[in-house]
Amino acid sequence: ERFSIERLATEVGMSPSSLHEHFRAVTAMTPLQFQKQLRLQDARSLMLVQNIDVTTAAFQVGYESSSQFSREYRRHFGESPARDIARLRASPDLAVVA
Repeated sequence: ERFSIERLATEVGMSPSSLHEHFRAVTAMTPLQFQKQLRLQDARSLMLVQNIDVTTAAFQVGYESSSQFSREYRRHFGESPARDIARLRASPDLAVVA
């Protein structure tokens, strides 16, 4: 589902700039950065736990481009989705990550 700062701000009775400021004070990131982090973590979980491929996971969490998803995933987790998932599956601490 599309995310709208304006709609959210209206729902909580704040201006968009005030919401942005308060959100950043609480989370140390912008709403968009927070949303991106949640999507990446959800996709990682889908690939790891449900054995879903990269493209399917990307689309399920809201990305329209699997290449954009892979770039952002690498920036966030430090390696490509396929490498990261393979490393996690090989890890004896898998239960902690999943």
